[in-house]
Amino acid sequence: MLSEERKERNKKLLERLASFASDVILLCQKLPKTIVNIPLIKQIVRSASSIGANYNEACEAESAKDFVHKIGITKKECKETLFWLKLLETPKENEPYKNELVRLAKEANEYVLLFSAIIVKFRVKR
Repeated sequence: MLSEERKERNKKLLERLASFASDVILLCQKLPKTIVNIPLIKQIVRSASSIGANYNEACEAESAKDFVHKIGITKKECKETLFWLKLLETPKENEPYKNELVRLAKEANEYVLLFSAIIVKFRVKR
């Protein structure tokens, strides 16, 4: 059974992940709809929104092993989102949005580090 403190932390992180996905979506709505951007936008919207969905699944895990597995998937989605953010920096028409892309990449990297730490912590506990 989860403590109230842990439930509150999970809730706050879920809210942060939802906000991150929303920020990615809002940025993607601003980007020029070019032949290069369109497939990248589709990919990043999927991966960025998947982070929170997978973390939500991890919070409902049936065992510690299941939790670690689902957090691993969440971490992979963060890394994929980082990949798409880096690619979106490439087209010249995205130059006006570079600062926002860099900010979002920094935030995604923080989530990678967070989920990595959670995995290490749970593996050490066992």
